[in-house]
Order: sequence, then structure tokens, then C-alpha cells
Amino acid sequence: MADALTTPRVPATTDAGGADAGDAEAQGAQAQGAQAKGAQAVYGGARRRARLLARAAPWTALLLRRTLALVLLAGAWEVLPRAGLVDPVFVPPLSQVLLAWWDLLLGGQLAQHFEASLIRSLGGFGLAIAVTIPLGLAIGWYRPVADFLNPVLELFRNTSAVALLPVFILILGLGEPSKIVFVFYACSWPILLNTISGVRTVEPLLVKSARSMGLGPLRLFQKVILPAAVPTIFTGIRMAGAHSILVLLFAEMVGAKAGLGYLVQDSQFNFRIPDMYAGIITISALGLLFNLLLLRVERRFSTWRTV
Repeated sequence: MADALTTPRVPATTDAGGADAGDAEAQGAQAQGAQAKGAQAVYGGARRRARLLARAAPWTALLLRRTLALVLLAGAWEVLPRAGLVDPVFVPPLSQVLLAWWDLLLGGQLAQHFEASLIRSLGGFGLAIAVTIPLGLAIGWYRPVADFLNPVLELFRNTSAVALLPVFILILGLGEPSKIVFVFYACSWPILLNTISGVRTVEPLLVKSARSMGLGPLRLFQKVILPAAVPTIFTGIRMAGAHSILVLLFAEMVGAKAGLGYLVQDSQFNFRIPDMYAGIITISALGLLFNLLLLRVERRFSTWRTV
């Protein structure tokens, strides 16, 4: 009893020390886990960037191949006049042309001329699509219609639109109708001839197969002939899109007070050479955008070709 009373008590520090050691180990494990997660995140991000770069590499190479010629042309246009190899009075450097283009844009003249040309071009182009596609489908599909209209078509298809411009001006005057009809006439022939060709060159086996399945003439035309002719029709539409801009410029140079063609000719007469080249660049950009838009529409209506 005395020994029990006199024996000193040992402080209970062993459990506390073990708890502290356990907390330290847990914190260390958490730190290691956080480091591992951070390393995985960094590695995953690097892998994602590598995959994105691998996917972008072909597109970058394609972009470089398609734009290299334009970059070289722009560089030559800038360097040759400044080096004296080309007379800068008649071919100013590209930077001066772009500055003149920017001044025309800020002044509002470029928007005015652009709007006038766009309205005339789209008016004649849209009218040509609305009239000549149904006409071409009828000529290509119905033999009696083709026999009746072919002599007239052969006569006018060999008559230049430029040769008929004085006739349009005499009949319709110098206003907008003569220019829209002029564009309509020039755009009609590529669309009409390609539509006729598209209908007549449909694979005969497709037609025979559809008829053997019991399709009538209307359903055959709707399900077989028209879809098969769409690519050829759109080829004519794209050609007509280019024609709608080119012939309009000629008409605007002959008799107009607004439009890109008028801008180019007026700048030439008044010796505003940078303004003249600015108008030419705008015409080229308009034609390029028009063609890209038609390509997207063609893909939309020809999705079956990729299957």
C-alpha cells in the first residue's frame, strides 16, 4: 500500500505523441496527394495542348500554302514601287492604297458605291436564278419544250451581253432597270446551260432503276433527276456569280453616278490612282466573298455527295 502511494506517476504523453505523429503522417499524405494531383493536372494540360497543336498543324500548313502566294504578291506590290522598279505614280505601294481605301471607308464614299453595286448585282443575279433554273429544268426534262426553244437559245447564247448593252440603255434608259437587266442577261446563260446539262447527264441507270420501282414522272423528277443535277446547277450559279460582278462594272463605267465601276473610272479620270486601286481591291474582295457564300450554299444542298 505504501509502495503504491510512493510510486511516482508517469505522465501520459505516449498517446498524445502518437496522435501528433498520426496527424503529421496524414498531413504528409495529403500534401503528397495534392502534389500528385497537381502533377497530373500539369501533365494532362500538356497532353491536351499537344493534341490541340497536333490537330492544328495540318490546318496551319494548309493556311500557309493557300495564303503564301497572296503574301508574296502583297510584299512585291509594296517593295517594287519603293525600290523604283515600278513607277510609283502609276503603281503606288500597297500601304498607300490601303490608306486610301481606309479614307474612302471613313468618308462614306466606299459604302455608298459598294451598296449601289451590290443591289444591282444581287438584283440581276437573283432574277436570273428565279427564271433560268425552272426554264433549264423544263428544257432538259421535256423534249417538246427543248425543240421549241432551242433555235432562240442558240441565237442569243452567241450574242455578247456587252453588245446588247446599248440596246438595254436605249429601251430602259440609264437608270437602274437597264443595269439589272444587263446583269440578268449575262448571268442567265451559265445557269441555264448548266441546268440543262445537269438534267440531261443524269446516270441512265438511276432513271431505269427508279422507273422499275414504279416511280411516276413527277416523283422521278423530284427524287432522282433534281438531286442528281444539283452539283452541275451550282457550278453554273457560281459562274453566274462572277459574271454578275464583272459585267456590272462595265455597265457602271458606261452610265452611272455610283457604284464600284464608277469609282474606278472616276478615280482614273481625276488621277486619284490610290483610290482607283482601292476600288479594284474592293471588287476583288466582293467577288471572293460571293464565291465563298455560294460554296457554302452548295455544300448545304449537296450534303448527300459526302456520304
